[in-house]
Amino acid sequence: AAYYLIPEEADRELHSPKLAIILFWVFAAAGVLTILGYLFVPYAGLAEMTKNELLPTMGREFLEQPTITKIGIVVVALGFLYNIGMTMLKGRKTVVSTVMMTGLIGLAVFFLFSFYNPENLARDKYYWWFVVHLWVEGVWELIMGSMLAFVLIKITGVDREVVEKWLYVIIAMALITGIIGTGHHFFWIGAPTVWLWLGSIFSALEPLPFFAMVLFALNMVNRRRREHPNKAASLWAIGTTVTAFLGAGVWGFLHTLAPVNYYTHGSQLTAAHGHLAFYGAYAMIVMTMISYAMPRLRGLGEAPDARAQRIEVWGFWLMTISMVAITLFLTAAGVVQVWLQRIPADGAAMSFMNTADQLAIFFWLRLIAGVFFLIGLVCYLYSFRQRGRVPAVAAAAAAA
Repeated sequence: AAYYLIPEEADRELHSPKLAIILFWVFAAAGVLTILGYLFVPYAGLAEMTKNELLPTMGREFLEQPTITKIGIVVVALGFLYNIGMTMLKGRKTVVSTVMMTGLIGLAVFFLFSFYNPENLARDKYYWWFVVHLWVEGVWELIMGSMLAFVLIKITGVDREVVEKWLYVIIAMALITGIIGTGHHFFWIGAPTVWLWLGSIFSALEPLPFFAMVLFALNMVNRRRREHPNKAASLWAIGTTVTAFLGAGVWGFLHTLAPVNYYTHGSQLTAAHGHLAFYGAYAMIVMTMISYAMPRLRGLGEAPDARAQRIEVWGFWLMTISMVAITLFLTAAGVVQVWLQRIPADGAAMSFMNTADQLAIFFWLRLIAGVFFLIGLVCYLYSFRQRGRVPAVAAAAAAA
């Protein structure tokens, strides 16, 4: 998305397309080799093979990459930031591109905490969340906001100044609530008790930037100055804000207060929140960008033909409704899990495995919803078979 958005906003070509291609293949090769290492080499052997003892960073969830892979990620990230940074500096500077660049720099900076692996487990978890949480509920909201603003400017024709004012408000709320809201991960890791209050209060405010994104998208669509032919992109733009608000905002709030989280921490409620939040805030905004940019990259004008858009819209609704169903089934499983395993006293509480047996029906329902999600994904991918079709704009002109 950055390779498309930054040059478009800067009104100039990418600084070095050759560097972008090299970085892509380096990153892809490193990723494939790392995954093959996970599959075919015992983890202890992989740590020894990659000389983890020189700078121990392995063995932590989500940050289990060998140290050499982490170094490679940093090198690729620096090259990527240099490439788009030079593109931005040599061209037009806008609020949208500045917010995007700030978010990307933040991603790179916070990843550096993955190299810090203290022996004290409480301290380890403290800094571990600097990567895991602040990527998701911190700098990613800047990236998401800039991508959403870019697409809405293009498809609605609303004045850039209006969009930029909304963007300022959203990123301010995201940073204020997201950074201190990291405290809801510090409840039970041995951190000072002040985090019970700070984490609860600021986490309760974390839905606000996502709600602001919903108002932002709906307001821009209502004030649009043009009817953009790419209806699918408009649907994705509105859908990502609503789904992210429900998943990251509402479902996050359900179990973020310390007295509630005491019982729900690590339950299926967490999984329910994670599924809908990541689909809404990550997957859907990427699909929004793809939906807008793909026709242009393929030389089809502003939009694909009507048939391709219908298939894409089918994919949107199948995936979104299925993900909502998955979330509801996991939520029900989480409520039952807490009721059977967490709330009763130790002697009366059901064991983890016995509780899991009681949740089987919800997991089967989740599987069925997952099949429908897969069908929706197939529809979405099939809609890419629009190459060579008559663009919607050209078709309308021919009909006239």
